[in-house]
Amino acid sequence: MKDAGLERLLKSAAGAPDTAPAEMPFGFDTRVIALWRSKGNGTVAGLSRLLRRVTLVAAAVIVMATAAAYFELNQNREPNEMNEYALADAAIQDELGQ
Repeated sequence: MKDAGLERLLKSAAGAPDTAPAEMPFGFDTRVIALWRSKGNGTVAGLSRLLRRVTLVAAAVIVMATAAAYFELNQNREPNEMNEYALADAAIQDELGQ
C-alpha cells in the first residue's frame, strides 16, 4: 500500500539543495545575557527570590498550623471546663432542693 503523494514529497525533499542554517548575528548572545542579567534574573537574584518565596510559604504554613492548633485546643477545652453561670445555677438548685 503505497502513497503516491508521500513518495513524491520524499523525492522532492531528497533533491533539495543543502543550505546552511542561518546563524545568529554577531554579539546577539551577549546582548541577550546582558538583558537577562539587567532584569534581575542572575544567579544571586534568582536564589534570593526563591528563598523569599520559600520563607513566605513557610510562614503561611506556620500561621495556619498555629491557628488550627489553637482552634483544636479551644474545642477540646470547652466541654471539660464548667461555665461560671452553670456553676452558680447548680449551687442555687442545690440550695433550693434542700
